Amino acid sequence: MYSTDNLYGLVLAGGKSSRMGQDKGELQYYRTNHRSYLYHTLRELCPKTFISCRADQENIITSGLNHIIDEDQFKGPLNGILSAHHQHPDKAWLVVAVDLPHIHEESLRALVKQRQPQKSATVYATHESKLPEPLIGIWEPKGLIEAKKFMNESGKSCPRKFLMNSDVHLIYPENDLELFNANFPEDYEMAKSRIEEN
Repeated sequence: MYSTDNLYGLVLAGGKSSRMGQDKGELQYYRTNHRSYLYHTLRELCPKTFISCRADQENIITSGLNHIIDEDQFKGPLNGILSAHHQHPDKAWLVVAVDLPHIHEESLRALVKQRQPQKSATVYATHESKLPEPLIGIWEPKGLIEAKKFMNESGKSCPRKFLMNSDVHLIYPENDLELFNANFPEDYEMAKSRIEEN
């Protein structure tokens, strides 16, 4: 049986959502806004779960949900993950980006079951690309220490580049659609239509 004692959950919700034109976390695909849906889904799998957010996201900060404010030491999505790592450096993080409408508890449970803690990370990849998806996976403490070093030394902030050059465990979804990112209003409408059809 696998243990989740040292595994915390993190919903990455601190992006500006400029392409969507509205906060992606506020979009509703299921019974509540997607940020809350993912938060409560992760709570089923991890002893503690947090929302990663910006200091100006008052709606999250005053929501009563556990949150970690981005420290803004780094650029890009690793900013939120490393901010969480700094607060709880001994924990691994099960992270999921707020713009993944087709992610379900089963997808996240598969990550936990197939986790390889000796690796830097266990992350999803699509069957098509075979490339690591850094924002839907488990980051181990040593992997985050290495990622920080990589960013400081290379000046690059792309988490995928780091993972492509690291010792990671890739897992694949049943359907690549699970990893679909909704970044634009038309993506949201398309995803909502798919969900309503099922």
